[in-house]
Amino acid sequence: MAIRVEHELHGRRRGRNHGLGLVLGAFVVLVFGLTVVKVSRQDEQGNPPVAAAVPAVADQTGGGY
Repeated sequence: MAIRVEHELHGRRRGRNHGLGLVLGAFVVLVFGLTVVKVSRQDEQGNPPVAAAVPAVADQTGGGY
């Protein structure tokens, strides 16, 4: 069987597949990075960080509701 020249369509399809593979790989890296950051911010028991409590300021107008 003779070796045939690759058709132009196959070259384009291969290029699209490589591009899509790079995009999907970047998405996986992004999700992995976000997971690492989220896990590394937890304390020893696995609890997420808690925001500092800000004291409520009383309404100075005296109007109430």
